[in-house]
Amino acid sequence: MPHLSPTTPLTALSPLDGRYHAVTAPLVPYFSEFGLMHYRVRIEVEYFIALCGLELPQLASVSESDFPALRRLWQGFSVEDAERIKELERVTNHDVKAVEYWLKERFQHRGLGAVSEFIHFGLTSQDINNTAQPLALCEALHTVLLPAYDAVLDDLQLRAEAWLPVPMLARTHGQPASPTLLGRELLVFVERLVGQLDAARAVPHSAKFGGATGGFNAHHVAYPAIDWPDFADDFVQSLGLTRAYYTTQIEPYDQLAALCHALQRLNTILIDLCRDVWQYISLGYFGQKLKDGEIGSSAMPHKVNPIDFENSEGNFGLANALLGHLAEKLPISRLQRDLTDSTVLRNIGVPLGHTLLALTSLQRGLDKLTLNETTIRRDLADNWAVVAEGIQTILRREGYPQPYEALKALTRTGEAISEAMIQEFIGGLSISEVIKQELRALSPFTYTGMVR
Repeated sequence: MPHLSPTTPLTALSPLDGRYHAVTAPLVPYFSEFGLMHYRVRIEVEYFIALCGLELPQLASVSESDFPALRRLWQGFSVEDAERIKELERVTNHDVKAVEYWLKERFQHRGLGAVSEFIHFGLTSQDINNTAQPLALCEALHTVLLPAYDAVLDDLQLRAEAWLPVPMLARTHGQPASPTLLGRELLVFVERLVGQLDAARAVPHSAKFGGATGGFNAHHVAYPAIDWPDFADDFVQSLGLTRAYYTTQIEPYDQLAALCHALQRLNTILIDLCRDVWQYISLGYFGQKLKDGEIGSSAMPHKVNPIDFENSEGNFGLANALLGHLAEKLPISRLQRDLTDSTVLRNIGVPLGHTLLALTSLQRGLDKLTLNETTIRRDLADNWAVVAEGIQTILRREGYPQPYEALKALTRTGEAISEAMIQEFIGGLSISEVIKQELRALSPFTYTGMVR
C-alpha cells in the first residue's frame, strides 16, 4: 500500500471531511477535536472568572484587569495551542485534564501561577464536557444549521406563491385523483417545516454543572457558606444554556434527545419533499437547468439526472439513522455514569454534517428546477375522469338517484375518459339545464378546490 497522508481531503476516512469538506467546513469550529478543545478552554476560563466574582480570599490577587488576557486564551485559541494540549494528553491519557494542565502553563506565563489550582476547582470532567458540548451545539445550530433549513423554507415559500395558480393532476395511491394546485402542494411542506422548526428552536440546551456526582460535594466542603447551586445557575445561564438541577455525574441528555428527534422530523419532511420532486421530474412536470460541461450519465448523453435530490435524500437518511441512535442511547447510563456517552457524543457533528450536506444539495436542486406547464396541462387534459367526484357531489346535492354508481359505471370501463364523454354523460342526465351548465363548467383545469 502507498503511504498516504491522513490530512488531505483525498485521504480522509469520512466523506464529510473529504469529498464534501467544502460544504461541511462551517461545522468544523464546533464539532472537530479542535472545536471541542476550544469550547473546553472557554468553559474553564469563564468558570475561573466567575469564581473570582465570588470574592474568595484566595483569589484576591486576581483583578478585573486580568480578565481580558484570560479570555484571549479561548478567543485566540490556535491549532498550536491544541497541539500542545494533545502533547499533554499523551502523558495524562485524559483529555480534560490535559486542558487543565495547558491552562496552568498559560497562567504561569501570565504571572498567575499562585492561583492556578482554582482552574477546574471542584469540578469533574463532565462539568466541562456537558457544558462545552451543548454550547457548541447551540451556537452551531443558530449560526449554521437552522439558517440552512430557513433557506430551504424561504425557497419553497417563494415557489409556492409563484406556482399557486398552476393546476396540477393529483395522485393518490399513485393513481390520478382530484386536481390540486402546484403551489398548494408546496405549501404543505412549508407549513410542516415551520411547525417543526419552531419545535426545534424551543428545545432548551441543557448543561450539567454540579461536581463529581451532581451535588457540589467538593464545592460545599471547601466553601460551605456559598450557595453553589445558585452560582451554577448564574454561570450556566450566562452562557445561554439551561442547567439541569438534579443529575448524576452526567447531564441526562433528555433535551438533546428531544433536539435529535426534532431534527429527525425536519429531515423526514424533507425526504418526503425530495421524493415528490423526484417523481415530478420523472413525470416531466419539472425540468432542470443545464450546467455547461455537466454530465448526467456516463453512457446516455441525453440524461439529466435528479442527482441533487437523490444526494439530499441519501444524506438525510444517514443523518436520521445517527440522530436516532443518539436519542436512544444518550439518555441511558449505568448508575451514576458510564463512558458510553463520551465516545458517542463526539459524533454529534456527523449527523449534523450529513444534514447540512443534504440541505445544500436540496437547495441546489431546487434552484435548478424549471416549470413545464405544457406537460402538466397535457396530463390534466388526458384525465377528465377526475371531475367525476365533482359531478357526483353536485348530483347528490340535487337528490339525483345513485349518482356515485352512475359515475362509477362511466369511469370504470377501462377506456380513457375524454371531455366529449363527460359532456355526453351530462347531456343524458335527467336534470335541469341550469344544473347541466353548472356541471359542464367543471374541468380538470378548474376543479382545484380552495386555498385556506
